[in-house]
Amino acid sequence: MITKNDILALENQLYDAMKSSNVEALDKLLHKDLLFIVPSGETITKEMDLETYRSGMLKIDALTPAIEALNIIDDLAIVTVQIKLNGNYGGQAFEAQYKYIRFWKKFADGIKVVGGSGSSA
Repeated sequence: MITKNDILALENQLYDAMKSSNVEALDKLLHKDLLFIVPSGETITKEMDLETYRSGMLKIDALTPAIEALNIIDDLAIVTVQIKLNGNYGGQAFEAQYKYIRFWKKFADGIKVVGGSGSSA
């Protein structure tokens, strides 16, 4: 069974991994068949997301999340969150507010993000 506390802890692990570009931690948190729609509208895979961090294309200096909703449905959790991000993407500094939805699913080897989407807030 998934609990709200499980998901809140995993969300915090995800934020920490994003801020530190910890590809190993991200690899454990993201499902191998992940599909995610980024704010530009592009659909990316787990490997594409990991490469963004691995290559240094994305550097996050500050990340301030505010969970809006968290629903548990059997072995699936749905989270909506507003996130203020400061950082650098492809050599360009940015500061932006985004809204994300993430789907976490429980598997034998843990709870992982299986999909989601992000847009400008």
